Amino acid sequence: MHRLLRRAVSPSRTPYHSLLTRHYTTMASRSYNDAVRALNSLQSNFAILTAIKASRMDMNAQAIPEMIEWVRRIGYTPSDFNKLNIIHVAGTKGKGSTCAFTSSILNEYRLSPPHIIRKTGLFTSPHLRAVRERIQINGASISEDEFAKYFFEVWDRIESSAEKEGLDKKDKPAYFRFLTLVAFHAYLREGVDTAIFEVGVGGEYDSTNVIKKPTVTGITSLGIDHTGVLGETLEEIAWHKAGIFKPGSPAFSVEQPENALKVLEKRAAERNTQLQVVKVHPEIANGSTKLGLEAEFMKGNASLAVAIVGAHLKALGHDINIPSGPLPEEIKRGLKTVQWAGRCQTIKEGSLEWFIDGAHTTESLHAAGQWFAGKTTPSCQNRVLIFNQQNRDAPEKLAEALSSSLKTALSTSDVFTHAVFCTNVTFKEQGYKPDLMSVGAPSAAIAELTVQKGLAKAWKEQDENAVTEVRGTIEEAVEYARGLEGETQVLVTGSLHLVGGLLEVLDVGK
Repeated sequence: MHRLLRRAVSPSRTPYHSLLTRHYTTMASRSYNDAVRALNSLQSNFAILTAIKASRMDMNAQAIPEMIEWVRRIGYTPSDFNKLNIIHVAGTKGKGSTCAFTSSILNEYRLSPPHIIRKTGLFTSPHLRAVRERIQINGASISEDEFAKYFFEVWDRIESSAEKEGLDKKDKPAYFRFLTLVAFHAYLREGVDTAIFEVGVGGEYDSTNVIKKPTVTGITSLGIDHTGVLGETLEEIAWHKAGIFKPGSPAFSVEQPENALKVLEKRAAERNTQLQVVKVHPEIANGSTKLGLEAEFMKGNASLAVAIVGAHLKALGHDINIPSGPLPEEIKRGLKTVQWAGRCQTIKEGSLEWFIDGAHTTESLHAAGQWFAGKTTPSCQNRVLIFNQQNRDAPEKLAEALSSSLKTALSTSDVFTHAVFCTNVTFKEQGYKPDLMSVGAPSAAIAELTVQKGLAKAWKEQDENAVTEVRGTIEEAVEYARGLEGETQVLVTGSLHLVGGLLEVLDVGK
């Protein structure tokens, strides 16, 4: 973030943030919940985000230098992260599942002789139910105690450096930057020797891009998203994503639109590497290798993961000849046993079945619609949509994309019997679970259900026979679906924040 703008509107300058910062600096107890509340104090509020969008200052140019400075202040240099043997993945959609496939495969190699890998790390975003999900070791989220330990070690190092250098102790990195620092620190302390890092937004200026020497980089499917930060065109977005390419590190991509591919290839050449476009592996295409995430569009993500694993193992001195040879058993097991909550996930509750996918772009919602259409039962009495998208411009356009996809796939204009639009607030009484707290949307709009009412109106125009409902919380939307009589199939989509809250409600309500 540009220094002048940061000083003008930084979250560390807001009364809310300052109060929390003072509290967590001096408190004796440092539990997981304390860490989560301190972390939440680093979120940018809606006013700050609005100011950033309204400004025409080039904040991106300062992003990496500032992140390098934060790295220095916690006692490292970016070159220290080379020992983690990092795999770096960017893209618009599918990067989380690609990272999950990659992690699952590499954990199979960790467990199988000759144990090429000792300990794996996986850093992804956003989390669904608990912030510690973002930092995984050996395929599992770090514990609450481990998260609190490493969180406050980073917190203390920043404050200690401020004290020594005459800086403001209240000044902290923003939410995602801080978590990125915690992940680097935790993995170094834990002796991780293979780490997979998913880019947050973009690539060129993302906080993860302080990585100097990844073993391999990957680009998943590209589409239009985060236009306020990345640009309005696919070419501009491709430029940002390709910013993770590094000299000497193999670069892979799934098949892309021609205009985007040309940008990726040009940037790869500028970074002294060569881009390799990955087609769906024959054993994945014909179904002989099963995927734990079984949607058709997952085949491309799985194939990209296979290519990434092959290049990574080669960088570690083990060439398994994946592109032309049959898939090793470790890869087959990793692809089959992968688990990635909230993406093409189904949960059965008697006569009610939940179909859950955190799609939140036009392209990913189209894919989610096709996935649901292939799963739904024509004779089902109730076909229900639960939808929200609080943080995108014109969210009704996303709902329209989903409706169009389903109408085509199901060959009917009556897609759902019921459509429920709710906020991302978790519970009626308790409000947000602390891990799911977000100050990225205006509180007035949430209280007045402004977005949800707009979505309901737009949906009625698309699907006039559906009963449309607006609810203030995810818990109330779940109660509504559970209250319907007869066989009920529910598609929950539009937002990973919605999906995370839904999983929390479903588990609590068991």
